[in-house]
Amino acid sequence: MTVLTAGQEWTVADGDGRALTRVRMGIGWDKDPTAGAIASGRADIDLDATAIQFAEGQLFDIAFYNNLATRDGSVVHQGDNQTGSGAGDDETVHVDLDRVYAKVDTILFLVSSYQGHDLTWVNNAYCRLLDEDDVELARFTLTGGTSQTGMVMAKLVRAGDGWTLVAIGEGVAVTVPTEAIAKVRRFV
Repeated sequence: MTVLTAGQEWTVADGDGRALTRVRMGIGWDKDPTAGAIASGRADIDLDATAIQFAEGQLFDIAFYNNLATRDGSVVHQGDNQTGSGAGDDETVHVDLDRVYAKVDTILFLVSSYQGHDLTWVNNAYCRLLDEDDVELARFTLTGGTSQTGMVMAKLVRAGDGWTLVAIGEGVAVTVPTEAIAKVRRFV
């Protein structure tokens, strides 16, 4: 497994250098135990994973809790976790890279706080890329939190016949994924 820091890239390939075709992006988080203890009675933190496809800088499609799959079926969100509780990935997005529409060149992975909590309320946030056998290939762990309500975690970028994972980890002010398009376009 490769551990990434912001700005680092990883070629989406197996140990022999063959391009992978089916991957899963897992996103996880825990609520900071002290977050909201006084102000809100220790409310759960509802973060939402989103995958946004772009073609030449233009929105192509989006998969998130309210639209679980892209039109071409290449990106499928596995459902909404409204608390972040439990071990392992809290939300996952499956990507069939062979089925991604040919003009799509970037898939951004975003997490946003549906209830508007800033991400300083969150601990142990990460995104990780797994192959179709659930072997973890690359991981990007977020540190330090952000006072923003969302974060662009990573992106997959088409590179010839394959794809490259790029770790980003930059905060954005967004709560509803469909309203994020203009704010995340600069990462494409």
